[in-house]
Amino acid sequence: MDQTTPTVHAAASNALGWQPQRAPGMPPLVEQLVQHCLQLLAGHSLRAGTRLPSVRQLADSAGVSRDTVVQAYDRLVAQGVAHSRPGAGFFVSAQRLYSNNVDAKAPQMPGLSADAAFDTSFLLRSMFRPTQGTQFDGSTGILPASWLDHDMLNTAVRSVGRSAGLQLLGYGAPQGYAPLRQQLAAYLLAQGLAVDPEQELMTVSGVTQGMDLVLRSLLRPGDTVLVEDPAWFLVFGLLRALGVQVLAVPRLRDGPDVDSLQRLAAAHRPKLFITNTVVHNPTGFGLSLPVAYDVLRLAEQHDFLILEDDTYADFAPQPPMRLATLDRLRRVVLVGGFSKTLAGSLRVGYIAAQPERICALTDAKLLSGLTSPELGERVVHRILAQGQYRKHVQRLRERLDTTRQRCLKLVEHLGLQVRQEPLAGMFVWVDAQQDTEVLARKAAAQGVLLAPGVLFSANQQASTMLRLPVSMADDPASMAVLGRCL
Repeated sequence: MDQTTPTVHAAASNALGWQPQRAPGMPPLVEQLVQHCLQLLAGHSLRAGTRLPSVRQLADSAGVSRDTVVQAYDRLVAQGVAHSRPGAGFFVSAQRLYSNNVDAKAPQMPGLSADAAFDTSFLLRSMFRPTQGTQFDGSTGILPASWLDHDMLNTAVRSVGRSAGLQLLGYGAPQGYAPLRQQLAAYLLAQGLAVDPEQELMTVSGVTQGMDLVLRSLLRPGDTVLVEDPAWFLVFGLLRALGVQVLAVPRLRDGPDVDSLQRLAAAHRPKLFITNTVVHNPTGFGLSLPVAYDVLRLAEQHDFLILEDDTYADFAPQPPMRLATLDRLRRVVLVGGFSKTLAGSLRVGYIAAQPERICALTDAKLLSGLTSPELGERVVHRILAQGQYRKHVQRLRERLDTTRQRCLKLVEHLGLQVRQEPLAGMFVWVDAQQDTEVLARKAAAQGVLLAPGVLFSANQQASTMLRLPVSMADDPASMAVLGRCL
């Protein structure tokens, strides 16, 4: 039974004072009513405990449908500023009203004290902070949104939403959406790698999760792991968390340094070698056939497995030279994904490996997070199946190639040295001839986030190398900051 007095009820009704606007270009009526109520709450015209006008009363006085009022009240409840009492109506909640402008008081990119480490954790935290205080983020390894095909992605999302129906309400398949695995098998076969979609493929929530599953399944504290140097900085963070010994194998233009790999493998009996063969991050180098055969020979001779990072393979100018193709997945586990080419938020990746490894990795996936989200997997499947992806990637490659040449000229004009030009990809690996951690600190203070060479090394020692995204060539302001910091 409603215990609210008629006086309070009438006061709330009069205080609401909403007049719907139906002129062209105005927001929908539901949105108008929600915003009007939020303004009243922000101005303290409506206070905690006050009963809102009944649905019928407000609909009749404002000349709108009752459904309009119900939808608006439901949104207010969802935002936590109102609540419903069965049989009594809707009331203002005794809860702080948060601003809709989430960036208005967002924390800025954190400053670094002189003794604080510019490490992987700092870079990751900074990458995912609100971007209002960051003029340019050269650390994330994703392409600018304007380079990607927003319409293609939106069309795929809408199509999946219309066609999937109730199937989206379940968990999905542990090994991954079956039609996507079949499409991935066709995608890899076109590049020379034959994979059984039922036994040798599984999906994951992006390359990062895929690598984490592989590492946690294969490694134990005290194991020795060989990693290319330089290499993707996140790999070193994952390995440190597992308590393994990490040894560096220098990365050369045509692949890992085979002599170093042989010497380290013979001395330390590694469990695993991690390599990024196609469009290497951060150098943009590739893999030659002789080096590929030597690496596989050493893996067989010294009994270690190979984790092959395939993140950037779609940016290769010709069909990629993969260890997994030559090895037929006997000792190689291949991890790839689509976040770089489609959208950073589309966390869809895959692992290709022998059937028994796929079985063990699927169990590890179930234990760590059950299944991967099927909605994203269906979206990627549609894009691949409709034949749009190949042309989209071709356009990206062409734009990267053109922008990379401009970027190389700009960085050389700034006095940075490019020891060897990248063959392809999103980055240039340059020598600043100074400690780039110090350089990155200066740039961060001016709103430009850079990735210094210290992060890409197993030894985490001071480095003069710096990874720059080629898209920085399209941002004169950030180039100017870099120039001032040199």
